[in-house]
Amino acid sequence: MRAPVLAVGDGALGFWAALRDVFPETREQRCWFHKIADVLSALPKSAQPGEKAALAEIWNAEDREHAQAAAWTFADAYGTKWPKAAAKITDDLDVLLAFYDHPAEHWIHLRTTNPIESIFATVRLRQRVTKGPGSRAAGIAMAFTLVESAQRRWRAVTRPTSSPSTTSQEMTLKPREHSIYGWPTRSAR
Repeated sequence: MRAPVLAVGDGALGFWAALRDVFPETREQRCWFHKIADVLSALPKSAQPGEKAALAEIWNAEDREHAQAAAWTFADAYGTKWPKAAAKITDDLDVLLAFYDHPAEHWIHLRTTNPIESIFATVRLRQRVTKGPGSRAAGIAMAFTLVESAQRRWRAVTRPTSSPSTTSQEMTLKPREHSIYGWPTRSAR
């Protein structure tokens, strides 16, 4: 099996340790959603709106150079009063900006793990409401049905498509035509 080029995750140390053991050549990308929550937790509520906007300047930058400049501007602006919050960005800057090394059309999918986590939010919510599925088979059936139902509301993943004869300049973006289960998506029907 080929190693993934980039792995996206939060600060779970077990995940990163296992990844380094199994796929040492895979690059790391920290999840921006989790990092923003981590940074904001180190601040008083009054400073959070301004800092959240400053963080958006970093992860929404047009390229790596602009993102690095925005990160150092962020550190200069907030580092004096809240050094822990600024250090959470500057210490992990290389793994926070790893997605810039890939084609721009992929950035929206590589910045965060939220699309993956949102799949399971529906299942977790229903499992808590029903106080557990009762049996393993019922749990699997419930999870499958909930994920199948939830996929109708998902944003389709945009991916470059090309035939072997096309060059990278001729590639176009198309929304996904099949669900994760292989069934046609609503837009393809």
